[in-house]
Amino acid sequence: MCLMTCTRPDLAYAVSRLSRYTSNSSFEHWKSMTRLLRYLRYTRNYGLHYGRDPAVIEGYSDANWISDMKDSKSTSGYVFTLGGAAVAWKSSKQTLIARSTMESEFIALDKAGEETEWLRQFVEDVLRWPKPMPAICIHCDCQSAIGRAQSAMYNGKSRHIRRRHNTIRQLLSMEVISIDYVRSIDNLVDPFTKGLGRELMHKSSRGTGLKPFEQFCTKENIS
Repeated sequence: MCLMTCTRPDLAYAVSRLSRYTSNSSFEHWKSMTRLLRYLRYTRNYGLHYGRDPAVIEGYSDANWISDMKDSKSTSGYVFTLGGAAVAWKSSKQTLIARSTMESEFIALDKAGEETEWLRQFVEDVLRWPKPMPAICIHCDCQSAIGRAQSAMYNGKSRHIRRRHNTIRQLLSMEVISIDYVRSIDNLVDPFTKGLGRELMHKSSRGTGLKPFEQFCTKENIS
């Protein structure tokens, strides 16, 4: 969990899933943990590498609808990048039951907006950070959730979605955030909500700035 929190965003989903069974683990959970430790063994030289560009904070939000069949709850995830690498990320189980994909994506978007507000307040205290700070763009792969967020009115019956709609609308009107569409295949936070194949996992890891130290050092020496 310490690695996942500090330098290894690629472990977020696996650690989040395994943490749900710490008090009642089974043999299958131990097998999964052994597989995770084996993955760490062969990727122990991986780390986040930051550059000077782009000096812009970008966010990615996603949700996997009803990922847990036992209680019908979805999994949310977000990641924010700065200087070509991740600076904030999270994968967590939603506390509410979403009735549709749009609702689960909207809950994830609200969590990303909450993190965006904190990041904006943090970087505004940095002395040399450009002022005024533009809106932080959050990329989402659900067009219905984007359309709902940009709509001035919410005509649904769910109170928890209405409250999140008002919060996101306020962040948009204050130009704290902006929301843009991104394809699912290009969404860096996709591995934070479900298990993916090796190629997609490696693509997402590279997008968050996670790469071997040897590879990074070699490029630095050449340049």
